[in-house]
Amino acid sequence: MFYPLPDTQEQFEISLPDLLASRDARQARQQEWIGLHQVTLISFTVVFPGPVKDSQLVRDIFNQGLNALKQVASCRQWVLLSQQSFPLVTGPECLVAVEADAIEVKKALMDAEELSPVGRLWDFDVFDKNGVLYSRSQFNLPTRRCLICDNEAKVCARQRSHSLDEILHRIKELAYVPATH
Repeated sequence: MFYPLPDTQEQFEISLPDLLASRDARQARQQEWIGLHQVTLISFTVVFPGPVKDSQLVRDIFNQGLNALKQVASCRQWVLLSQQSFPLVTGPECLVAVEADAIEVKKALMDAEELSPVGRLWDFDVFDKNGVLYSRSQFNLPTRRCLICDNEAKVCARQRSHSLDEILHRIKELAYVPATH
């Protein structure tokens, strides 16, 4: 389970309509899985700036997130009923049906995000068996910080405070940090 996505060579620029259609399709898949499995659902994507949403860098970050999810699930002895990854041009996605309390799953995955250099780019949405989505704000966590400065990420994105090249350079630095033992 949790097989990494293969390498990718092609990179396509995605339009806003493509991104919105992808979000709608993901929401439909999520609802289908909730109805099918009737347990906690983890929906995992990578939050990535710019018009290219599927590249080797994105897949490396995605695979790091899958590895973190695998470790957390193993440590907490979650029962994983089903898992499927989708290598889409709008960015890789993964759905996991897990027999575990949704609130505990969300807390554990937020901890994993905090522990990883690229965890800021992971987006683990967690739904309970009734389709209720649990968000960071429900746990009184601070908003996500910018990768470049210490401002709120949303503020910097809205104001375009940093160039795409600057942000991508920082992401590469974080994604390829050597492991310390």
